[in-house]
Amino acid sequence: MTENEGYFFEDLRVGMSASITRTVTIEDIETFSAITGDSNPIHLDEEWASKTRFGGRIAHGMLTGGLVSAVMGTRLPGPGNIYLRQTLEFRGPVRPGDAVTATVSVTRLDPAKNRVFLDTVCHCGESEVLRGEAVLRVQSRVEPL
Repeated sequence: MTENEGYFFEDLRVGMSASITRTVTIEDIETFSAITGDSNPIHLDEEWASKTRFGGRIAHGMLTGGLVSAVMGTRLPGPGNIYLRQTLEFRGPVRPGDAVTATVSVTRLDPAKNRVFLDTVCHCGESEVLRGEAVLRVQSRVEPL
């Protein structure tokens, strides 16, 4: 992997994985809301959210999904690759103060199209809060994106 270009397709192998961990803050949630315009009170109003089944504020699911993007864009396959598709299943809440670990793992390679398929998962401690699959087109040494 080069610092600014990420892995080349030829360097990827099934089973490779990478992770990042980030603690989600109230400021992260409020900034995400401001950027996206998603002002759902489940994310922003503690009093309102306390009356829901979650018992308090939770992070936007797509904020958690963004951590998956961060792993793929910076670690595996890294910079210089094109994000084509993502499925997401939100399996549990992320609360302010939760440390979220996002992990991606190579499950399949398509050499004909330079595509990599990755299992994507996020955990808060032992709890799985997100699961999905991503597909990226990865740069090749012989064929630029």
